Amino acid sequence: QEDLVESGGGSVQAGGSLKLSCAVSKSFVRPYCLGWFRQAPGKEREGVAAIYTGDGSTYYADSVKGRFTISQDNAKNTLYLQMNSLKPEDTAIYYCAETVAWVPSYRLLSTDSYNYWGQGTQVTVSS
Repeated sequence: QEDLVESGGGSVQAGGSLKLSCAVSKSFVRPYCLGWFRQAPGKEREGVAAIYTGDGSTYYADSVKGRFTISQDNAKNTLYLQMNSLKPEDTAIYYCAETVAWVPSYRLLSTDSYNYWGQGTQVTVSS
């Protein structure tokens, strides 16, 4: 059983910044990939950013490229998502997710590639 706990959500005006954190519980099996996803009301959950924990390679959805940065702190078992230049359309519940199996890069932003999920943190961007 993996535990992922997100924090750092909140309300911000358009153009502002937030930094999300995800604490990943230590387990016997090291996660292969970690990702951030989001779900807006009435919409499907979508991939935002992902990282291979081994070499640190990162991948982003086109909608957030240049604005969001995913990173990890292995010593703290924590995943981060720095969000800059936020837009109202970024409003959603943000989830972190983990997989302990290798995932090809073209599937890193697919929800069905991940085994474990956090409970989510709300991000609201007002215009």
